[in-house]
Parts: sequence; structure tokens; C-alpha cells
Amino acid sequence: MPPSLPTPQVSTPKALAVLAVVVTAWGCNWSVTKLLVAAVPPLWTTALRCWIAFAAVLVILAASGRLVRPPRSDLPAIAGTGLLHMVAFSTLSGAGLTFLPASQAIVLGYTTPLWVALMAPLALGERLGPGRLAGVGLGLAGLAVLLNPAAFDWGRADTVTGCALVLAASVAWAANIVLIRSRPWRAGPLQLLVWQALVAALVLTGLALWRDGPPRFAWTGEIVALLLASSLVGTVLGYGAMAVVNRSLPAVTTALGLTATPLVGIACAALLLGERIGPTLAAAAALIVAGLVVGGSSRAR
Repeated sequence: MPPSLPTPQVSTPKALAVLAVVVTAWGCNWSVTKLLVAAVPPLWTTALRCWIAFAAVLVILAASGRLVRPPRSDLPAIAGTGLLHMVAFSTLSGAGLTFLPASQAIVLGYTTPLWVALMAPLALGERLGPGRLAGVGLGLAGLAVLLNPAAFDWGRADTVTGCALVLAASVAWAANIVLIRSRPWRAGPLQLLVWQALVAALVLTGLALWRDGPPRFAWTGEIVALLLASSLVGTVLGYGAMAVVNRSLPAVTTALGLTATPLVGIACAALLLGERIGPTLAAAAALIVAGLVVGGSSRAR
């Protein structure tokens, strides 16, 4: 068995601070991605982000002497996260952001726990009790509020396309979560991440060359800074910090804390992109977050 990279366990106050870093990084990453896909095709955006993340984690592991070839039993986790999360979720959500405001896209994207709750009874044999059913119901009500005809111009093909892309991204992420939950993995989180990023980078580069050809966008200082921020903060820091949180806090505390991510994302979109937070968006976000809290609290009991 290869040596695993130990994940440090920290005190509860420090773990909560690290969780706040994760929520901020992942919430604001939607606005960063929105700015990126305005200048760089979504496939190239995600491919470059994965290459940068791969290089950064490779250096960290090599410097610590923990870079190892993953055991065969961990290949499903590498392929699953690499393809379902890093390729499918990142590309589909990035493509959706070319059609939708970041604030609306992040609310749609964070319906993922609802799809996990619906998949888990079939895939994992988990019971969907009254509390989780109530949470799913609240979340679906929020989705209905967000997608009501008054909130979107459904006569535009772009609106339908954008919503379909982001919802498909959230389902892909849910499928990855169910896969990761289905069995224990031997390697540490960063030891898996380096190979997951490599798989995603190779697949995405091939798709980007086939779909868009060689990258033709201008390598401005702003584009480079956005790519570095999205890769190093949104991916490397986010995954690494999340590993510390998972080891240091109860699972339900972590799950409930992460429900703040779409709220941070909406606030970040308003500050960085000047997007308006209307009553429909606020009501939908409140219902979806309430659904996540109710479902998570039920699981705790």
C-alpha cells in the first residue's frame, strides 16, 4: 500500500475558519469563471485550470515525498472525479455561465445535494426519510421559483440552454458524490487529486482541440491572473482545505456550512459583476438553502 498523505486535524475554531475559506473560495469562483468564459472558450478554461492545478499539486507532493502511483482500487475514484466533476461539472457549468448570470447559475449549480438525496436510496440503499423528503421538497420549490416564467425570458434559446447546462452539471456532480460515497479509498485526498486533475486535463485538452482548435485568445495579464486564481484558490486550496475540514468537523456541520456557498456566490456576483439580486433570486436561494439545512439536520438526527 502506498504511503498516504496525512491530512492534519485542527481544533474546531480553526476548522470552522478553514471551512469559511472553502465557502468563500468556491462561492467566488463562479464569478471568476464567469469572467474567464467571456474571453476563453469553456473547454479551454477548464483544461488550463486543470493543468495548473495538476502542476501545483504535483510540486507539493514531490516536495513532501508523497507522490505515489495510486493503487488499482482507487482508479474508480480518479476516473469518477476526473470525468464527472472536473470535466463534466466544470465544463457544463462554465458553458452555462456564457448564457446565464453567475448569481442564477450558482443557485442552479448548488441543487446538487437534491439530486444526491434522490440518487442515494437507489445507488447506496440510504433511506429517504421524512426530514430528507422535506428538504428535497423545499429545494425543488426553490428551483420552481427560480425557473418560473417571470424570472427568465424562456422565449430565448440561450436561457433554456444555459439552465439545461448548469442543471446537467449539478447532476454530474451528484453522480460523482454518490460514487465517492460508495466505497473507501486508500490514497489521501491530494494523492488522488493530482491524478484526477491529470485525467481531466488530458481529456479536456483533447476535447478543446477537437471543438475549438488551438487556443486563440489573448494571454492578457487579467486572463492569467483569473486562471491562477481559479486553479490555485478554487481547486487546489479548495480541495486541500476541504480535506482538513472533513477530518476535523462532523460531517453534518460541514454539510450545513457548505450551504452558505451559493449565498457567498450571489454576494460575490453582485460585488464583482454588478449583478442585481432580485426578490425571485433571493426567494429561490432561501428555499434551496433551507432545503439543504433541513435535509442535513434530518440526517444528523
